[in-house]
Amino acid sequence: MSQNEPTQETPKEQEEKLEDATIQLNDASNENPNEETPKQEDALATAQAEAMEWKDKYMRAYADFENSKRLMQKDKNSAVTYANEKFATDILMVLDSFEQALATINAVQSEDEVLNKIKEGVDLTYQQLIKVLEKNHIKEIACEGELDPNLHQAIMQVESDQHESGHIVAVLQKGYTIKERVLRPPMVSTCK
Repeated sequence: MSQNEPTQETPKEQEEKLEDATIQLNDASNENPNEETPKQEDALATAQAEAMEWKDKYMRAYADFENSKRLMQKDKNSAVTYANEKFATDILMVLDSFEQALATINAVQSEDEVLNKIKEGVDLTYQQLIKVLEKNHIKEIACEGELDPNLHQAIMQVESDQHESGHIVAVLQKGYTIKERVLRPPMVSTCK
């Protein structure tokens, strides 16, 4: 260790050094109370140097803490701001498909050809959108069998000879999960 590097002492060791310095000061002041002795001056200078060393360490640690806190806040804000960037990039491909479908519709001449092109374009765009959602961990919730109150939202009950009581009869609005979390529960009707 070089002479300029501060020593690493435990709080207990620091306390003992301070007590020793205090005892030395008291002993020296008892010898001649009106004048400072070289022992007192050395003890005082040592104590002041040590106090300055600890103050410097504290100020550096505090500055490091504040810098880390500021950087973490900046990273957090950036993460929140750009959280959907990947999803937005993927969804732009679907937008491109819609624009191409509209351009194709405007280019065709006969009505039968227009209807076929519209159907084909909408179907391809729908399939592309499903793939983008699945790529981003968004999946449709299955709505078959018994109602699961953790996944499904029953909004009405109907009579049905084909279903058991408490089972799903019809899906009124599809539901989706994102990873393991319910993004939107499906709205279903159940059998009485």
